[in-house]
Amino acid sequence: MKQPYIFGIRHLSPAGAWHLIQFLNEKKPKLVLVEGPSDLNDQMENITHPETKPPIAILAYTKDAPVRTILYPFAEYSPEYQAILWANKNHAKCRFIDLPSEVFLAIADRERNDSEGEEGRMNVYQLLDEYAGEDGHETFWERVMEHTQDTEGYHNGANTFGSELRKMTAGKESDWAEIIVREAFMRRQIKDAIKEGFSPEEIVVVTGAYHVDGLKDEEELPMSDKELKDLPIKPANHTLMPYSFYRLSTRAGYGAGNKAPAYYSLLWEGLVKGEASYSTYSYLSRIAGYQREHGTPVSSAEVIEAARLAKALAQLRNGGIPALRDLRDAAITCLGGGSFPVISLATADTEIGTVIGALPEGVSRTSIQEDFYRQLKEWKLDKYRSLTAQDLVLDLRENRKVVSEKSAFLDLYRSFFLHQLRVLKISFAEMQRVSQDNATWSEMWVARWTPEAEIELVEAALKGDTVAQAASFHMKEQVEDAKNISEIAQVIEDAFTCGMAGAVSYAASALQAMAVDAASIEELAATADRLSVVIQYGSIRRLDSEPLEPILKQIFYRACLILPGACVCDDAASKGIVTAMEQLNSAALAHAFLDGEAWLNSLWETADRDDLNTKLSGFAAAILLERGSMAAERLYLEVQRRLSHGIPAELGAGWFEGLAMKNRYALIARLSLWESLDNYLDALDGEEFKRALVFLRRAFADFTSAQKDEIAENLGEIWGLNGQQVSEVINTALDEESQKLVEGLDDFDFDI
Repeated sequence: MKQPYIFGIRHLSPAGAWHLIQFLNEKKPKLVLVEGPSDLNDQMENITHPETKPPIAILAYTKDAPVRTILYPFAEYSPEYQAILWANKNHAKCRFIDLPSEVFLAIADRERNDSEGEEGRMNVYQLLDEYAGEDGHETFWERVMEHTQDTEGYHNGANTFGSELRKMTAGKESDWAEIIVREAFMRRQIKDAIKEGFSPEEIVVVTGAYHVDGLKDEEELPMSDKELKDLPIKPANHTLMPYSFYRLSTRAGYGAGNKAPAYYSLLWEGLVKGEASYSTYSYLSRIAGYQREHGTPVSSAEVIEAARLAKALAQLRNGGIPALRDLRDAAITCLGGGSFPVISLATADTEIGTVIGALPEGVSRTSIQEDFYRQLKEWKLDKYRSLTAQDLVLDLRENRKVVSEKSAFLDLYRSFFLHQLRVLKISFAEMQRVSQDNATWSEMWVARWTPEAEIELVEAALKGDTVAQAASFHMKEQVEDAKNISEIAQVIEDAFTCGMAGAVSYAASALQAMAVDAASIEELAATADRLSVVIQYGSIRRLDSEPLEPILKQIFYRACLILPGACVCDDAASKGIVTAMEQLNSAALAHAFLDGEAWLNSLWETADRDDLNTKLSGFAAAILLERGSMAAERLYLEVQRRLSHGIPAELGAGWFEGLAMKNRYALIARLSLWESLDNYLDALDGEEFKRALVFLRRAFADFTSAQKDEIAENLGEIWGLNGQQVSEVINTALDEESQKLVEGLDDFDFDI
């Protein structure tokens, strides 16, 4: 039986695409069958749309959660893409003939061990490289296939390469069973096309060279109806999406990619222009241009010399045209002064590139993708749709120089949108934690579009038709799954930054219901802190935060009641309570409606009691001092009590550590404090002194040199010594033995 023409290709092969076009022009088929999921044929019209600009990818994704995805990317120089374009231009029919994406998604869910097949194929490639004397399979393929000028030579060479590779790895591939199933399905598709009335000579099949023998083998039968019915299926949707050169590269983990998509694009442009040396001069000129743009002078003479060297290297390596290996070596020598780091960024830009594909408006997108791109335009964020990271500084205040409300609050609306994406974990923009001068009205973001963001958008489609709907649904899920009040408070803060009053209200109701249950001081404080932020800055985001005030009052008051009891804890637990005390104190200072008296009473009890963690008692005293609630006389009495003879070292020094966490300059100015500390340490024996050092080392760890100098002056005065000399001794680096002794304090056993 006569068979159709089968043209074996390599994915992302410029020469393969070019010679395939010549082959199609010669054979003039009425039907072109392309290796690709057969349920994606409805994308042909979008792929060939005049405004579609590769790289692009078809994304198939499961209809049910958890969302699973698979991608089928195309560059302009993909043979499959050019076959589709040729068929459209020449009024021939075109179809994908591989297993449906629904089947691939089902297969992908099954566990497979692919180490054996991968190892087998890599061994074959390694032998080829060694035989050819090349530095890698990419270079071998480029010299042998991408530089082939003859269409018949490429056609025969690719088919032979695939055939020989198949003979060496057949049955050893980890996905060999899948390969057999795929080829049986494709044979069925070819047979069905002939049944429709297409004669074999009117059909051209475009497939990976590895599959050519599998499709030609007349002893292998097409897939039967029963086998077709038995195929596993996961219901799926699909969409066309922009893609990028970076994601096409093997460096991004794409197994069928090449390591230099932008360079391969130059090979394609050279073939289209009919200029064999186009890639040589374009590659070197672009590196030179990049260097000049970034402040490194490169002369035309150096580019010409690099081109000559590249050609000489190609001849030495038995090549007629310089390959990427030759070009890079020449660029390093002539344009980088022999140093690759000098031109590393230029080579990345020239070899991988930053090209992003584009689709016409409204083409093959889910509703949430449509909403995303609509909002990019509406909030004037289109220019940030780039692979290059760009800073975006937002001023959330009203711009009174413009007329419309939309323009007046443009940055605020941008902030709402970006925070909604953040909540959905869509990686279009990342917020930087440091805003301009720590201003509450300022936000700094770094925006960068990636294909991952597009995939994340599709995954979010199950949660809503728009970005806002999906964010609202996601936050509702978080509230329902929350295990404590601080998790719900996080949702409230997220809803607030997203500008979603409804979500704030829903989460607040849930928080109030859960707040009646017992909670730790850390939980209560973290919750109070988040609510405090929302209430403080609600006006900036134009949200009514008043309904949150009674909830904050309730939580704050409970925290005041349980703080002293929570301070009966060990040193490890004290770190979290210190943070909680800071958060509660900040809230008390920020809001007059909170019970300030209850907070001060709680601090006084914590500072006075002897049965609590002394570090926390000291920290409570520090807060009282900072607020002006503890007079100097009272501090003096407390110092005398806490640092008196007979107080165990870890208790006295621990209290001082807590006290020193705030008001350092005020403490340094109190000479009586340092006299008390000096007397206390003098009274300790050797072992007790070691115990005290553990705490004192922590207490002084982040004091500045200037602060240490002032302490030294105090000690000098107490000891009757020159303050400068004391400072030099204190700030002198320890010798090796002393350093070991100090470091050994970290493991000091307090139970001895």
